[in-house]
Amino acid sequence: MSKSLLSSTRVLSFLAAAWLVWMAMHAATFYWLGFDWRMAFADAVISNVIILLCALIVSNTLRYYQPGKGKYFYIVAWCILLAALAVFLTRLLLLKIYSNDAVYEGIIYKSLILRFCVGFLLITGMGLISMLWYTQQEQKENERRKTDAERLARDAELYNLRQQLQPHFLFNSLNSISALIGRRPDEARTMIYQLSDFLRGTLRKEENEFVSLEEELQHLQLYLDIEQVRFGHRLKTEIKQEEGCSRLVLPAMLLQPLVENAIKFGLYDTTGEITITIDAKCVQNYLVLVIKNPYDKSTVRPNSGTGFGLGSIKRRLYLLFARTDLLDTSGENDIFTTTVKIPQV
Repeated sequence: MSKSLLSSTRVLSFLAAAWLVWMAMHAATFYWLGFDWRMAFADAVISNVIILLCALIVSNTLRYYQPGKGKYFYIVAWCILLAALAVFLTRLLLLKIYSNDAVYEGIIYKSLILRFCVGFLLITGMGLISMLWYTQQEQKENERRKTDAERLARDAELYNLRQQLQPHFLFNSLNSISALIGRRPDEARTMIYQLSDFLRGTLRKEENEFVSLEEELQHLQLYLDIEQVRFGHRLKTEIKQEEGCSRLVLPAMLLQPLVENAIKFGLYDTTGEITITIDAKCVQNYLVLVIKNPYDKSTVRPNSGTGFGLGSIKRRLYLLFARTDLLDTSGENDIFTTTVKIPQV
């Protein structure tokens, strides 16, 4: 049962109980005045059932029509009209049932004003409760729609960010394949197979927002195999992870653009060999990923902010976790370090 339905049931149960208590008090008052208990019970039931029906009319009206500022007079007038109608119907039915009791008939006529005031208060009270209830439900519905719209916008932005991470890698890989076809056709063929496996895995990951570290590293290895063909002996990688971290989760396809950023900064401006290290650690309720690569101070400014692809990663982490402190970059001793913390919910 949803919270909204449960709340509605509780409110209706409370109102029903309150109405039964009021009917019992009504009947007890007439019995205390010396009337027969059957007469007291009939007066209480007929009077309050008619008032309840009128209150339900007001409640149903407010369900489809909420008066604006300055228009509450129409609701008050509606309640006055229904209270007068309730008194008229009550008098008509009770006098028809007890037409031979002059004492009771006199009590009915003397109590018309009191019955009208009580009916007006009850009907107006029900109207006020209904107005507050429907206003609250409308606000909740608006908040739900706003939340859904924000979630859809966030998902769309996340999707766009993930799509933006692939084209440049695909173009680079195709250029490399083109260069290898004439000189090393076997390696070109191998690279095509590796690229196919990588893209197939990427399509599967589109269905999952989060994956385990083990799955992410398997997918990353496909990417590294492709880059190994492109750069040969110049590129070396070391992947380390603490025991027990493999089941921790992270956003799908998060590591590949981080490592691609490291390759760009480490390899594009050098001619020698480099080693990129990926270290996964379990720190309290976080999965901490540390990617390190060498860089050339004369061509790279690691402290200037986010590099190639890191801005998109930072934005993606913010959309998922509403935090801006999950990605950090630094450069010391010719080593560029990217640190990402993934909260484990």
